[in-house]
Amino acid sequence: MDMVEETLESKLARKKGGRRKARTTVKRKKEFTYRGYTLEQLQALTMTELLPLLPSRARRSYRRGLNREQQTFVDKLRGSDGGAVKTHRREIFILPDFVGKVVSVYTGKEYREIEIKPEMIGHAIGEFALTRHFTHHSGPGVGATRGSKFLPLK
Repeated sequence: MDMVEETLESKLARKKGGRRKARTTVKRKKEFTYRGYTLEQLQALTMTELLPLLPSRARRSYRRGLNREQQTFVDKLRGSDGGAVKTHRREIFILPDFVGKVVSVYTGKEYREIEIKPEMIGHAIGEFALTRHFTHHSGPGVGATRGSKFLPLK
């Protein structure tokens, strides 16, 4: 009997100890990887080595070549030192070189500033500057419905 009680007590003590350890461990931030490559490795790749890693639409766009306006924007962005680069070109796909830069994308009404993060690689710039937003409407006003016509005004 004593042996059984000892094992139960020791099991409980181990469980409690395990819980304490789980609480005290600090959650480590996971390092960013894109298809098995870290950001530094991606930035070191040449364009021909990078293209197979990108999604098909981005890969096709860069294989065909950029037009003059797109190439001008990419060159300005690569050469920028921290200021926002304005553009109307929403279809340009984000490359690892762009990470950390700030881009002002035109939404049709205004420019929206976007800081490019590693998670955005392979997406179009326009995906992060939405052109439409939902308008929140309140309830109907006085006289809007037949029943509200006869409500006394305060």
